[in-house]
Amino acid sequence: MRPAVGAEPIRCRECGGYEYAGAPDCARCRALVDDIVEDEWRRFCADFGAESETELAGIVAAEPDRHDWRVVDGALDRIVCDDCGDRMGRGPRDCAACNLAHGFRFAAIETDRPGVPPGNEHAIRVNVAVVRRPGSTSARDLLVRRLLLPMLLVGYLPTTPQAQAMSAMVAKDPAPDRVAGLIDDLFRSRT
Repeated sequence: MRPAVGAEPIRCRECGGYEYAGAPDCARCRALVDDIVEDEWRRFCADFGAESETELAGIVAAEPDRHDWRVVDGALDRIVCDDCGDRMGRGPRDCAACNLAHGFRFAAIETDRPGVPPGNEHAIRVNVAVVRRPGSTSARDLLVRRLLLPMLLVGYLPTTPQAQAMSAMVAKDPAPDRVAGLIDDLFRSRT
């Protein structure tokens, strides 16, 4: 279950960081990130009443613009890439089929929750996609996205100037503890 809008981020009992932020390395945080997708996929399957998840996944993947992004990501997780053998859209950077599927996933519907700034759900979905496909980006970008995810999940969305300042600071000093402190400071100063 995703954190409620306005909740305070919670520390992970396994890695000590905020829940979700330890993914993909922390097994508990990785499971929490995957559950963002899996919970919605399970609800969708139950509502749809499908006999075969694989068949339903193919239908959803063929029309991503008609479904919530979490449903699309859940569907892609159930399709095996013929080229690399990984879950569709999660394969290595050099897998053309996965890259194509990864791009199509962004046609899915993103609905902001009540009480969040416009664009919060898009930020969540981009960060979830990066954390679930860590080989698709630089280590620095992955670090920022995974550390920012807990704040996004509780409804925070950095302004453009804040995001630009954070990117510039991370480019100068990408030490994980300093990046975590910077994100925590931005979150605490949001009001």
